[in-house]
Amino acid sequence: MKSYSILVVLVIVLLSTEAAIVHGQGKGNNGNGNNNGNGYGNSNSNGKGKGNSNVNSDMSSSGTGQERAYCKGKSAWRKPKCDGYGSLCYDPRFVGGDGVMFYFHGAKGGNFAIVSDGQLQINAHFIGTRPQGRTRDFTWVQALAVMFDTHTLVIAANRVSHWDDNVDALSVRWDDETVTIPYDGEGEWRKGNGDERQVLVERTDDKNSLHVKISGLVEIDIRVRPIGKEENKVHNYQLPDDDAFAHLETQFKFTNLSDEVEGVLGKTYQPDYVSPVKRGVAMPMMGGEDKYQTPSLFSPFCKACRFQRPSGSVATI
Repeated sequence: MKSYSILVVLVIVLLSTEAAIVHGQGKGNNGNGNNNGNGYGNSNSNGKGKGNSNVNSDMSSSGTGQERAYCKGKSAWRKPKCDGYGSLCYDPRFVGGDGVMFYFHGAKGGNFAIVSDGQLQINAHFIGTRPQGRTRDFTWVQALAVMFDTHTLVIAANRVSHWDDNVDALSVRWDDETVTIPYDGEGEWRKGNGDERQVLVERTDDKNSLHVKISGLVEIDIRVRPIGKEENKVHNYQLPDDDAFAHLETQFKFTNLSDEVEGVLGKTYQPDYVSPVKRGVAMPMMGGEDKYQTPSLFSPFCKACRFQRPSGSVATI
């Protein structure tokens, strides 16, 4: 009987030791480690183990003191890369589908077709200023209208007098109705079911950064940024004191564009496209304002535009 008791004690000790080893290596849910699911990420626990959920939660306080958790797992790569293919940043500078960088200045207050294809049109609204003595406007993209099927999704930078990183300057509208993208939970807004295209708009940072996905057509990474005082001084924009000129930095990833796609950016995805811009200069300029200007942000019409609403739908002009 004594031998049996000793054996039982040994078994219990072995099991306890094994459990302790597993807990120490897995670094699971009670430690300070990072859990990423595959054994190489960061858990939200207290160990130092490696999992792989690709989720990082950041608890921060709102103005009312209420805690909010932001899912930031995807934000590391879902930010516009202004030197990447399909980007539209700065004043404004494009990198085409062919990898060639160029500038397209448009006009202050103008609207231009960035992409126009059979199933998709993306227009941009330009804001700008023309200091005394200059022959052209300084311009930036303030809003995008994404038109497809019978729908229009608008993403815009709000006008702000003085920039504050803690204030969200992004606004979203769906078919002329304001959309609120939640700050908590998944931080996303979805539309579409059944045979409709799926539309996803999700936050990729606490403020001023979104990822948009329209199934079968396009993904867009968007961030709002202002013109800072130093940037204003270096470029001699001479911006007024009461406008931070908040604007969009954007990168597009397209799906199923046709060979005849048009638009300031869209035409660079044509298979036989050869860029006409002058290489080796600081600011290679792309013309075409007359071909791509639209009557409004929401209009699918321009001299070179190809997009057509499905039969029976009405476009807003």
